[in-house]
Amino acid sequence: MIRCLIVDDNEMARLTLHQLAKHTGMLEVIAECNNAIEAHRYITTHSVELVFLDIEMPGMTGIELLKSIPRNPLIIFTTSNKHYAAEAFELQVVDYLVKPFTLPRLLAALERVREIMQRTDNEIKTIENEHLFIKDNGILKKIKLDDILWLEAMGDYIKIYVPGKWYIVKTTLKAAEDKITSPRFMRVHRSYIVALDKIDAIEDGVLTIMNKAVPVGESYRPLLMQKLNLL
Repeated sequence: MIRCLIVDDNEMARLTLHQLAKHTGMLEVIAECNNAIEAHRYITTHSVELVFLDIEMPGMTGIELLKSIPRNPLIIFTTSNKHYAAEAFELQVVDYLVKPFTLPRLLAALERVREIMQRTDNEIKTIENEHLFIKDNGILKKIKLDDILWLEAMGDYIKIYVPGKWYIVKTTLKAAEDKITSPRFMRVHRSYIVALDKIDAIEDGVLTIMNKAVPVGESYRPLLMQKLNLL
């Protein structure tokens, strides 16, 4: 079952989508939000795999929410207007559903979700929180977690940096975050996961690892400071 969140300011639209979700047999609706600000709080504090996100909402639009969330759940936009389609796909959302929803169209969107989740799950694997196996040119290569300096999101790929070199893996940063559960690593920005013990310095919202400047998102700073050994 895919853990999903429904975000829409229209109660009837939320109810309709919730009912269709039950009929798919593939979705677990873990929460509903009637505005983007509430959704932002939920996404940053809970594990969400998929978000059905309305675009036109008062206060903050769905597009503004997507650009602001630090984590990267899969997104399916829901809207009454077709003219947002181009911008939506530029933001690399999974799909774009135009209201009123139908079960066949929702099932088609969920097939795309399953394909993405299966692809990312197969690209990166961890063994006992000590090693990471990645696919590099069709070959499985083992990387010691202790050697990893940071991971960086680059569209549909991530870069894994180790001393003196880096690897490119076709997966998402969220998939990597889910696989690498070692407490030595922390997501500090929408686009970065770092090894805490490799941090050399932090100043003005930027940390440094081997002369590489990594931005620290505001929502991550309190937890980061908690995890560091401060005198």
